[in-house]
Amino acid sequence: MLTNEEIIAELNAIAEAHNGILRPEDVVQAASDPHSPLHPLFDWDDGEAAHKWRLHQARNLIRVCVRYVETPDRERKPCRVFVSLTTDRVSNGGGYRALDDVLRVKSTRDQLLEDAMREAEAFARKYAMLSELAEVHAAISRALAAWRRSLLAGCKV
Repeated sequence: MLTNEEIIAELNAIAEAHNGILRPEDVVQAASDPHSPLHPLFDWDDGEAAHKWRLHQARNLIRVCVRYVETPDRERKPCRVFVSLTTDRVSNGGGYRALDDVLRVKSTRDQLLEDAMREAEAFARKYAMLSELAEVHAAISRALAAWRRSLLAGCKV
């Protein structure tokens, strides 16, 4: 069985071979080689249903990859290795990018922040009826307001 780091290394190699974007289709293609370390992680039944299932497995494999990072208070927290940006899903046919790469480039970092804010907003809408989350909802509202102010300040029309 492969370790998390071995899987991440294989996925990084596939992404590098495809302009830094990790697509489930490319993971399945690479893993289809019987000599690939990823090969045993997939079901290899024939047919369209099997192919769709392998794409699903590839997405799950990409999403569960985490590294543990140390926070300023010296606590170790899990952090996803790959992220899916809205812009890639809309204009590039989908795919995932290494979080480290996304954070290094202002445009992709800004897109990740926008995606996070939209997800926070969706979370607040989805769980608005839970009064137990009032403090969370208030924090999300403050963060969204600050983010929107920063966007307006950056426009300077």
